[in-house]
Amino acid sequence: MRWKLLLLLFCAVSLISLSTSAAAEEHEQEQDDATDDDYDAVAAENEEQTEPEEQTDPSDEPEDTDQKTNEDVIDVDTDAVDEGKDKKGRYYNYADFLSELDMSDSNYNWEDPMNRVQPKEPPTHSIDGGYIINPTRLAQIRRNFLYPFYDRGGPEDTGDLQRDIHASMPQVHKNFNFQLPFFGFRFNYTRVSMNGFLEFSDPPEHYTYPLSFPIKDWPQRNDPSFIGIFFSKCRIGRIYQTDFDQRAPGVYFRMERDLMTRTDRAGVEMRERVMWDIREGVVGSDTFVPKHVIITTWKNMSFAGGIDNSLYRTNSFQMVLATDEVYTYAIFNYAEINWSSHTEAGGDTTGGEGGVPAYIGFNAGNGTQAYEYKPYSQASVLRDLTGRGWANGFPGRHIFRIDERIMLGTCNKDIDASHLPLVFAPESGNMLGGTVVNITGPCFTREDRIACRFDTEEVVGTVVDTNRAICIQPFLKAQGYIRFEISIGTDRFKWRGRYFVETPATATDRIFFETDDVHRRNPNEIRITWNRFNLTTNLNANVQISLWGYREATIRPELEFIDMIETQLTNTGAYTIIPANYRMRDNPRTVDMQFGFIQINLTNPEQYNNLRISPILWSKPIPLGWYFGPQWERIHGRNWPRALCDNWLRTDRFLRNFAHELPICPCTLEHALHDKGRFLPDPDCDRDSNPTCLQHRGAIHCVRSGQPTVQGSEQQCCYDRNSYLMLSYDQMWGSRPRRNHNIGQIPWNEANKVPTLSSWFHDVRPYYSCCMWQDEQAVGCETFRFERRPSQDCIAYQSPGVAGVFGDPHIVTFDGLQYTFNGMGEFVLLRGNNGRERIDVQGRFEQVARNIHGPVMATQLTSIAARGNTSTIIEVRLRPREAQWRYRLDVFADQRRIYFDRQSLKFQHFHGVTVYTPTYILNQSEVVIMFSSGVGVEVVENNGFMTARVYTPWSFINKTRGLFGNWSWDMQDDLVTPGGAIITPNINNFQNVHEQFGLQWMLSDREVENIGQALFTREFGRTSSYFANVSFIPNFVREPANFLPPNRSQDVIRAEELCGESYQCRYDFGMSLSREMAHFTKNYHASVINIQTVNEKRVVSCGILETPRFGRKSNFLFTPGARVSFECNEGFFLIGDSRRICMENGQWDVPEHGYTECLRGVFYSRRTAWIAIGIVIAVIIPLLLCIVCGVYCLRKRKRKEDPDWRLPLPSRSGSRATLRKGDDSEFDDTTIKKTLRYDATYRTNEPLEGKPNIQFEPKKMDLDEEDITSSEGGEYSARVARDIEYKNLADTKQLGRRSQRGVGGLQQAGLFSGEEEEDDDDPKGYPPPPPPMTQQQQQQQQQQQRSMQPESPTQTYGAYSPTFSDIDQVSSFATEDNSPLNQRRPQNGNLSPMPNTSRSYYTGEQGQTQPLVQNVGLPNRMDSRSTEV
Repeated sequence: MRWKLLLLLFCAVSLISLSTSAAAEEHEQEQDDATDDDYDAVAAENEEQTEPEEQTDPSDEPEDTDQKTNEDVIDVDTDAVDEGKDKKGRYYNYADFLSELDMSDSNYNWEDPMNRVQPKEPPTHSIDGGYIINPTRLAQIRRNFLYPFYDRGGPEDTGDLQRDIHASMPQVHKNFNFQLPFFGFRFNYTRVSMNGFLEFSDPPEHYTYPLSFPIKDWPQRNDPSFIGIFFSKCRIGRIYQTDFDQRAPGVYFRMERDLMTRTDRAGVEMRERVMWDIREGVVGSDTFVPKHVIITTWKNMSFAGGIDNSLYRTNSFQMVLATDEVYTYAIFNYAEINWSSHTEAGGDTTGGEGGVPAYIGFNAGNGTQAYEYKPYSQASVLRDLTGRGWANGFPGRHIFRIDERIMLGTCNKDIDASHLPLVFAPESGNMLGGTVVNITGPCFTREDRIACRFDTEEVVGTVVDTNRAICIQPFLKAQGYIRFEISIGTDRFKWRGRYFVETPATATDRIFFETDDVHRRNPNEIRITWNRFNLTTNLNANVQISLWGYREATIRPELEFIDMIETQLTNTGAYTIIPANYRMRDNPRTVDMQFGFIQINLTNPEQYNNLRISPILWSKPIPLGWYFGPQWERIHGRNWPRALCDNWLRTDRFLRNFAHELPICPCTLEHALHDKGRFLPDPDCDRDSNPTCLQHRGAIHCVRSGQPTVQGSEQQCCYDRNSYLMLSYDQMWGSRPRRNHNIGQIPWNEANKVPTLSSWFHDVRPYYSCCMWQDEQAVGCETFRFERRPSQDCIAYQSPGVAGVFGDPHIVTFDGLQYTFNGMGEFVLLRGNNGRERIDVQGRFEQVARNIHGPVMATQLTSIAARGNTSTIIEVRLRPREAQWRYRLDVFADQRRIYFDRQSLKFQHFHGVTVYTPTYILNQSEVVIMFSSGVGVEVVENNGFMTARVYTPWSFINKTRGLFGNWSWDMQDDLVTPGGAIITPNINNFQNVHEQFGLQWMLSDREVENIGQALFTREFGRTSSYFANVSFIPNFVREPANFLPPNRSQDVIRAEELCGESYQCRYDFGMSLSREMAHFTKNYHASVINIQTVNEKRVVSCGILETPRFGRKSNFLFTPGARVSFECNEGFFLIGDSRRICMENGQWDVPEHGYTECLRGVFYSRRTAWIAIGIVIAVIIPLLLCIVCGVYCLRKRKRKEDPDWRLPLPSRSGSRATLRKGDDSEFDDTTIKKTLRYDATYRTNEPLEGKPNIQFEPKKMDLDEEDITSSEGGEYSARVARDIEYKNLADTKQLGRRSQRGVGGLQQAGLFSGEEEEDDDDPKGYPPPPPPMTQQQQQQQQQQQRSMQPESPTQTYGAYSPTFSDIDQVSSFATEDNSPLNQRRPQNGNLSPMPNTSRSYYTGEQGQTQPLVQNVGLPNRMDSRSTEV
């Protein structure tokens, strides 16, 4: 029994110890339930308490009493930890420890919105599991007006109540441990003030009422940064015991962090409640998810200075700040307002009435910007705050977006004017329409008729609730900022704003093509994707996909529906189009549309958003060959691209020529990037944002003209990997000018002027049908490349002049003069006028911030304003360094801030000016301004230091004035005052430049002759006189060694180390002691000098060298020294030079063998034959023409001397005599003697011209040379002419004699041929032939001839003829009987002249006969007959 008693005693002791420890743990849990340290106690508590909504099956719980007893074991089972099995030991991973704890409190009343005790559950961040809120619970907590705050619980049992805030200490400091963006700044702390605001910087020593922010005297007076929900001096009031809410009066502060990953109930419910309250309350916040939430509540606050009884006259309001560290929203909940002002502001001491009511609004601080919530702030209608707002359906709730600028998210019913600010989102949309624009500002009712006007298009809107209405943007033929107005009922368009219209080519991508198949002629499939949440959050919704097309058949542009691609498709975000499914479609009404768009929208929007309207997603412009290809093939045949191209070519030839208007492309990419005034990056081929360059393969970057020409055209310049200009003469991917600029031309509603669509219709569409869908060397493509859209070479390109300002400030003029001017105020940097264009560029210089030694007597550039002609004024302003967390520069257009934070807003076009930021710049630290005159202004910021560079075309040479000097290529006349005086600079002392030149260009708000008027945007009453200080005396000494005191020699050495040879850098470091400022001054100085050097370097170009058709070039270079070789495709022959060289003088060498061509084999042979024929014709025809002309001239001259002269024609039988060369002749066998002719008849009885009429006796004519018929000499002189009968022929005309060289060694012979006399004294005309010889006499004569002259050709001639001499040995007329003379002699014995029918004489054909001789008719040596004289 003893051992039994001992056992019972032991059990009793054990039970007592266990109960004691449990009681101790319970007491400890009650004291510190919310701490994160006592996890053992929390575990013990959670073992017994679970939430019903988080309960699981009991069988799934691994914990039991046995497991609890094993917790005393110190062993650590790491394998069990890794494998997720049962864990032993107290020391294991923290995450695993928390995952097994059930820290929910089943006894906590989550349903009571006025629960005074904060939850005990600490924040948890488990990856798996956690609390999941259901829609019912979410709707329940969102029905509460105020967010939860507690006055009990926590370590000190004070909950969120800030007991440290009281009358003697009105504010406490709170650290966020995260970044809160507010009004352009970011803060990681705040000060919670009893006076109804959260403060981020020091306030001034005292305030004056009414309050005005920002404080204009900053930085002399502090300008606090604050969020004021009820900015007024307050004190903590009292409550009655009968009040419904018995929570203690005072200031409550609660902060919930890292809500995105929170899994505990308090964190999940806070995240979901804030997220949906903001999404539904503020337009444009559809994707916002809060990361951190700050809840500050002022409960039962009375006014300061009142009597004791006024403590019961209290106001209660709450501020909720939610941020994801990029966007910040503020919710103002006004629960109760019973007083409006404190006694110091003029209010009474009993009721807080009268005086100046509380200030409600936001101030950014540092003298930057402020927002006052009108009409409630500091006005008697402040009491209406509890019944206005209607955010989330609650009267008294007002929501704002406050990160970058203040945007009201709730309606405003108590304001009326002719121009009220309208809040809407999104603020931009695709030109094609379909964007759902959410509108707030006025308060709506269901019965109101809402009308929205987009520029000139008006649509009817839909009321969603009191705070929101919706309008669907229509198809707008416009681009850039347009007017956006709404009217409610009978009130006509009082609420106004500016809506940005994105061109279809630059709009935000909504539909994505995974491949480039859509651009092909006949693709197999086209895969598209889209973000399904852009249509609806209901993923079970059905969408429809349709196809639209565009054309310009009339003056009115047409965007029309073509076909439905898919009617019922689940919104999965992906779809594949099969073009083969549409091969048999027939669209006769739209078959002429060659490009268009894909559209996606909800099939039945009322089913998902309770509205009859649906968002619309548009694709980028696409060609429609994949859809209309089969139909075009049925119409035009298999080669339908050629037919489409031919149709376009015929149409385009009727349109005006636009190439002469375009700016000339730079030769190199380096020059193109430094021509900021004329060229900007092409979004279709940008090396930073879109390097694919689909239509310019091989290019690494393209630029295009920023502003359209007068006729609306656009230049495009693309550059290859060698950074040289790509030409369409070389390849189809080269640069192509465009008839229409992407931004179109006013009026935008006419054909040929619509943004993007007209450019696609006239320039991009034909590129597909002529080149992309045909061979590069097709006729249509070459016509497109060489004739209709040819690239312009860069021979005449002129780089712009460059001037810059930077640092303290240092200026480099257009001519390269460098000087320093530290004026304070607003000055003229450039003022130019070339007769057609004007340009004004102005700069603002403000004093440099203090350094450790005190004020800095130097200034720096803080703002640039520019205007060209009547263009929109653009200002680029440096933001305070504390406000540069997101944007580095502020940009103003028409005195309104504009932003470039989205891709579709990177390029913004205004009247006469284009403003853009490079696509790779995300913080707005570089802005480029481009004017229609070709002038560009580039503003760059780095680490709070700003520089500006101006690019000016050559049309402004000798036309510029201002601090940038006169651009004349001469530094001596750079510094010209407004009056025309020229100042000589002193590079070692800046005083004369400062006083005599720089200050003369100071601006004011009134127009001054030759200076102009200040163009800067005025905010908060700050005019030019606010910034100007003529009496400011800067440091005029150049070197730090000369202006720094001797005890700062280390700064002099440091300046030398940092800057080297740059005196600008040394000066800035010596003045500011800022290493960053010195570094960027040196960098900016080097940049402007390098740009000037590059632009002064002229690139010599040999111009265009066309690629031969059906051939190729070895390279596309065109600079001196380039050697280009040509090759032809297979089956073609190269004609001309196979290689060309670019000479140093900028010209291609002269081709030696002609210009290069590639010909097919058959054409090559045909061409060679024709060339040969042409050469023959080119030689013979001129020769014949020369002969004819010679004969004609001779005849004309002879007829002038003798009207009766006739041209002797050669006869068939030898009308001219051939003279045989004698043995003693001085001529060789190939020499023809001079022919002697008598061209006239000597008449001794006729008077001579100019001589007296004297009658002479007839005499015998003289013969110059040996005459074989004369008896006075020659070898026949001694021979007796027995057979010659002498007659007196003195009265007849002697025809003279012709001497001709004999042929084939024949001896000379004589011949007389008579011509019929004009008178008829001799009726025969020719001497009669000799009597015929007998046969015996002929034989004897032949024998004598053989013995004396065996080879004489006269042996074959037996007849005498005075007219025919071309009878050869094979002639049929070799005998007298067959002689043509005998055959054609008339019967009466008269002979008529016979025409020469010898073919050999006229055609030059060679027969089979012997050479012709002309001795027929002359007396043979053995012949006794002689000619008749």
